[in-house]
Amino acid sequence: MKHKPLVTHMYTADPRAHVFNDKVYIYTSHDIEAGIPENDFGDHFDMRDYHVLSMASIPGEVTDHGVALDIKDIPWAGRQLWSNDCATKDGKYYLYYPMKDKTDVFRLGVAISDSPSGPFKPEPEPMEGSFSIDPCVFCDTDGQYYMYWGGIWGGQLQRWITGKYDPTVGQEPDTESPAIGPRIAKLRDDMLGYAEEIKEIRILDEEGNPLKGTDHNRRFFEACWMHKYNGKYYLSYSTGNTHLILYAIGDNPYGPFTYQGVILTPVLGWTTHHSILEFKGKWYLYYHDCELSAGKTHLRSIKVRELRYNPDGSIVTMDGGN
Repeated sequence: MKHKPLVTHMYTADPRAHVFNDKVYIYTSHDIEAGIPENDFGDHFDMRDYHVLSMASIPGEVTDHGVALDIKDIPWAGRQLWSNDCATKDGKYYLYYPMKDKTDVFRLGVAISDSPSGPFKPEPEPMEGSFSIDPCVFCDTDGQYYMYWGGIWGGQLQRWITGKYDPTVGQEPDTESPAIGPRIAKLRDDMLGYAEEIKEIRILDEEGNPLKGTDHNRRFFEACWMHKYNGKYYLSYSTGNTHLILYAIGDNPYGPFTYQGVILTPVLGWTTHHSILEFKGKWYLYYHDCELSAGKTHLRSIKVRELRYNPDGSIVTMDGGN
């Protein structure tokens, strides 16, 4: 089965999908042709606003709710609105987004709305202590909210290894030492900041050893996502330069997480980015590829397909070429 882009009137990427008010709302990046030469640090991904899409059924009609947040309305804006996510609490909707500040360092911001479709009003400053990219907000069954985030290379996570930003660090330490892990922290009750010290997540191999920096087929690169299935915590993520979406399973939100396998093999394009959710009794994978732009890596389009589990809880691998 060949899966088709959900919208064709614009380029969309990095889909973060949630069920709010019995609909699926998809928080996307909005790709444009910025005319910036491609490089390993992603300067050609120069997105300048966000759109929110919604679906009442899968498959079904997709509604584009228009611009939810524009970079020109963010007081601390530098450049590059990358992958965002949304959470709701007490009737408010919180859009979390990465953006480079005026010194070209990625921070995470928050914008607030009374509606899941926006528009969202940004807070005047980034989240205190925030850095890097790709926020994912997970609400556990006990009502506690956690943020997962991070990305290496252009996402700058490797520059924060010492706890302070070091602009001289390159892509990543490609060594036999443990690979760089995504970050996690509980959110405060007001949803605007961290309630605890930021922690690094460890992803382990089948023998309980941390994945190594040289293991590019399994190590974390960017785009982490958290969902829960049968009481287990599923951390999924992209391997970046090896173009896989993988997953690891843990017993609590912090991990450690043990590597399990591949969710989606490489798609057309360079980046791969996703979210997973349950809707009306079925599970779905939202993702993107470059079919609509005939392979232009910075002009992507979101898609959706059904995700299936085996009886043991493992996820059935999907072919990104279909």
